[in-house]
Amino acid sequence: MASDSTSIAIAVAQFAPGDDKAANLERIRDLATTATSRGAKLVVFPEYSSYFTPELGEHSVAAAETLDGPFVAGLEAIAKVLNIHLVVGMLEASEDEKRFSNTLVALDPAGGLVAKYRKIHLYDAFGQSESDWVVPGPIETPETFVLGGLTVGLQTCYDIRFPEVTRRLVDAGADLVALPSEWVRGPLKEQHWRTLVTARAIENTIYIAAADQAPPIGAGNSMIVDPMGIELATIGEETDVAVAWASPDRVAEVRAVNPALGLRRFGILPLEKGAAG
Repeated sequence: MASDSTSIAIAVAQFAPGDDKAANLERIRDLATTATSRGAKLVVFPEYSSYFTPELGEHSVAAAETLDGPFVAGLEAIAKVLNIHLVVGMLEASEDEKRFSNTLVALDPAGGLVAKYRKIHLYDAFGQSESDWVVPGPIETPETFVLGGLTVGLQTCYDIRFPEVTRRLVDAGADLVALPSEWVRGPLKEQHWRTLVTARAIENTIYIAAADQAPPIGAGNSMIVDPMGIELATIGEETDVAVAWASPDRVAEVRAVNPALGLRRFGILPLEKGAAG
């Protein structure tokens, strides 16, 4: 979509983070700089951007930091210098000495932490067991922030397989969902990724900015999808950024044509512990 008076440029940044936190922060800075040069005011980075290895372990717990640690301080500096919003996935230290939190942080152009989210649905599927090393996030009131007339919500990777997560963000006012991910490659996984991201955008009439890790572990295909399910921008398998324009007017226009949110007859409530079948 071409820019207009209400639209704002948003970007997804795709790279393959490693086990060197300083190098990852440098790559985040470089990709954010590229996105900013293309007009972006928000850049969404992948899950585990602060530190990543193919297998989680004690080294992952050791690499976790608090929200006032050096990694977030580095993000604050980048956001200030570039005058942008950042959404980035990190390993956050938790009260559990043997596990960490899989956390998203959102920084504003002043370097302030404007929202955070700790992954609720851990990746205990497709032969993986994320919960061995990660503490599931609490179910809390969603934290959002405003960007150019759009309210932005946060969710992570495997959460996209649970439609109620995105719907709950929309109930909290989200027009755009930032989706940092480490979508592991495998049979049919890329098809699942594209289908689920697009479905969440269509059924909620929102934008989704989905930032995945680049191969060889991640599937790539970071994308920005609009409220009609149109893929506005996509990255293939390379390290790169993709930029698209998002507008509250477009959200309103789509919702006038497809008032599905207003016509629904069911709400979202958390399950009681042990109630899942």
